[in-house]
Amino acid sequence: MTTRTILCFGDSNTHGTIPMPSIDASGRFAHAARWPSVMAGVLGHGYEVIAEGHPGRTTAHDDPIEGKNRNGMRMIAALLETHLPLDLVIIKLGTNDLKYRFHLNATDVAFGVENLVKLIRASTAGPGGTAPRVMVICPPPLREIGDLGDIFAGGASTSQGLSEAFAKMARRIKVPLLDAGDHIAVSHVDGVHYEAEAQVVLGMAVAEAVQAEFGN
Repeated sequence: MTTRTILCFGDSNTHGTIPMPSIDASGRFAHAARWPSVMAGVLGHGYEVIAEGHPGRTTAHDDPIEGKNRNGMRMIAALLETHLPLDLVIIKLGTNDLKYRFHLNATDVAFGVENLVKLIRASTAGPGGTAPRVMVICPPPLREIGDLGDIFAGGASTSQGLSEAFAKMARRIKVPLLDAGDHIAVSHVDGVHYEAEAQVVLGMAVAEAVQAEFGN
């Protein structure tokens, strides 16, 4: 039986960061409780799921405070080479682009994701030196609450436009899109991360989208 390999390229919510009651909190859900692991469990045999979630990761921007290694465009090529051959890359980014320090609108965030899709499609990291398939997940809207509120100042309003901006991008470049906001919401603890139940719901929703992508 052929095994399909999936790379989940995301930020702290792919990493499994627990909602943060304070800025210095650093909890992480157990491996099995993170949405990529939940997805893997639903997909079962025949799939290998690789979770590459980095807290603070942006689509395409060097972070002046947290460092250049948070830039998704800087990291994706190495990860494609590390894990090839890949049948599918799932991009789940955009939340950290909404930090006040970047001053981006929803369309700018969608363009950052689009550039990642194009880079992956131009690669030879898929089976037999082809390009992997790509799927995009749009993050749910933010809340400006708790210790992260100032960091994401203005982001809650901007995040309300992500769904439409991502949908326009997905139609234009013909990439499958799952809108996480249709399934989950961010935690009331910090307004950015997902509670354990949301991790499970998202993992199940993404598994269903993957099965549809491969015609299962």
